[in-house]
Amino acid sequence: MPEHADNAAEKVFDNIMEAIADSIPKKKEASSSDEQDTVSAQMNRLFGRQKSVHKILGGGKSADVLLWRNKKMSSSILTGATATWVLFEWLNYHFLTLMCFILVIGMLIQFGWSNASGILNWSSEVPRLQLPDELFVNIAVAIGAQINQFLGLIQDISCGRNLKQFLIVVVSLWAAAVIGSWCNFLTLLYIGFMSAHTLPVFYEKYEDQVDELFYNLIGLIQSQYSKLDKSLLSKIPKGTLKKNE
Repeated sequence: MPEHADNAAEKVFDNIMEAIADSIPKKKEASSSDEQDTVSAQMNRLFGRQKSVHKILGGGKSADVLLWRNKKMSSSILTGATATWVLFEWLNYHFLTLMCFILVIGMLIQFGWSNASGILNWSSEVPRLQLPDELFVNIAVAIGAQINQFLGLIQDISCGRNLKQFLIVVVSLWAAAVIGSWCNFLTLLYIGFMSAHTLPVFYEKYEDQVDELFYNLIGLIQSQYSKLDKSLLSKIPKGTLKKNE
């Protein structure tokens, strides 16, 4: 059953990627002039990046999971996250209720094992579940490192003199706050988790088309702004500051 669920999740993901890819214009066939512009095209990547997507994501096992290099593990994680979201959001389960049910089932299994071992000649040693201390330490260290990195990035942007970057971060945080008011934290976390497991692999497969679409959109916005500036903004009289004599 788990393998069947993983294969089903993988097939659904592939179908979604193919459907989205069909809506993007296909890349034209390469010509001799295109081959000469390969270096310049590589420099014209999204946000001016020069590294591969895999290296940007860290280049380790986490990057392999996000880019679906290990499809079995990626589909398992995505299926588990979806099942968790369905339990808490659709079926209205609470965390305490679910944990109590799991503990009750575990106690019933151990109780039945310990009492049936003498009758069925099973091993009298009941299996025990014990999580290693290093697991919690590693989780705490990883979460703390990510939080400190995020706080450091926010403070660097705040103390820096790049006004454009500062405004982008402020607007992004404001947009996240608005989106967070539309849904609860679990749904917002699930949307972010799904985006992290779908957008990078989609961009890696169709980066040329996405880059072209992005820069075409930026060019359209700039052209519309220039028209607005010529027709309206440039005609607004600008006041001059008078020096006090």
